[in-house]
Parts: sequence; structure tokens; C-alpha cells
Amino acid sequence: MSARVRTNSLKERLAYEAARIMVEQGLSDFDRAKRKAAERMGNPDRRQWPSNEAVQEAVLAHRRLFLGHAHERDCLDLRENALEAMKTFQDFRPRLIGPALSGAGDSHTGIELLLFAERPEEVLFALMEQRIPWQDAERGFRYPDGQRQTHPLFRFMAGGMPVKLIVLPLRAVRNPPLDPVTEQPLRGADHEEVRRLLADAASRLTPRDG
Repeated sequence: MSARVRTNSLKERLAYEAARIMVEQGLSDFDRAKRKAAERMGNPDRRQWPSNEAVQEAVLAHRRLFLGHAHERDCLDLRENALEAMKTFQDFRPRLIGPALSGAGDSHTGIELLLFAERPEEVLFALMEQRIPWQDAERGFRYPDGQRQTHPLFRFMAGGMPVKLIVLPLRAVRNPPLDPVTEQPLRGADHEEVRRLLADAASRLTPRDG
């Protein structure tokens, strides 16, 4: 077996182990999951670790294989809740991102929305008007020009599900940061796209329920 084949085989095993850890422990941090997987398999060499995208694909495969119908239900619930949150913050051009969009999420990973505003305080005032208790944090992103910027994040619980609002400046609508999983521009899904995803999920569930 060549060195390249051995490396690819190891990356694949690490990806599936990291995916299993993410699903079983409800993790959303790819680096943490890969580190745990590498420790279990005795492979500290990061050059042999899988990409975030490979781990995400493994998470999807794991959820479809072991959760089946429950996985479809999770996707439906997440996106229904995401749509409600998007309606609440519709003034900020919400875009669904993260595990709820990719299908790799569940009630533990919750919902992530990108919001766009001239000032983060605008979102803060919206939370206050809705009487939503929140916690503030930050989220760092890398941009296509190589710069890394940190943006405000507001998190809260809705229906027992965590919701994270990441507030980007208006200029990021046309110049979005990079997706930490795919390394492509992070555009997310708007209201209509999420509605279509919901319709697709519902159509897959209905025949089985009938």
C-alpha cells in the first residue's frame, strides 16, 4: 500500500471517528472533534487529519445510517424553527448557515443565522423589543482577502433549541466571509430557500407517515 493510500485511508477513518464523536456528544466544533478522534487513534499529526468538509460529510452519512427517519425529523424541526427566527429578525436580511442548513445538525447544535446591520446595537434593540433574554459572544471569520475579523454574536434559547445570531456589517452582504467548512463564500440560505428545504423534507416524510 502506497503512502498516499495509507494517508487517505487514515483521513477517512479519522473523519468517521470525528463524526461519531460530534453526533454522540452533540459537538459543533470540528477541530475539537478531530482532536479527540486523533487522540483516540493515536495520530497527533495534523497533516494527516481530514478536512472539515470531509467530517461534515461523514456526520451526514452517520446520521442517515443510524438515525434514518429521526434524522429527517430533526432536519424538519430545525428548519421550521429557523424559519420562525428568520421571520422575527427579517429586517436584518437573515441567512441560515451551519448544521441546520447542511443537514448535519440536531436540537443540540441548534440554529445559526447571519444577520446584517449597520450597527450591532440594532439587533440588540430588536432582542430587547421581543423580550428575548440573550448572552453575547463573538465569532471569528476569515475573509477572501485573507483578513480575519471578529463579529458580535447573540445567543438565546427558543423552544429548548439554541439560536445564534451572528451580526455582520452591511458590506458583508456582497463580500461574505468564508465558510469554515467548505472555505467558499458563506452565503447561507434566505427565507425562500429555507421554505423550499422544508417542503422537500416534508415530502420525504409524508409517505412514510402515511
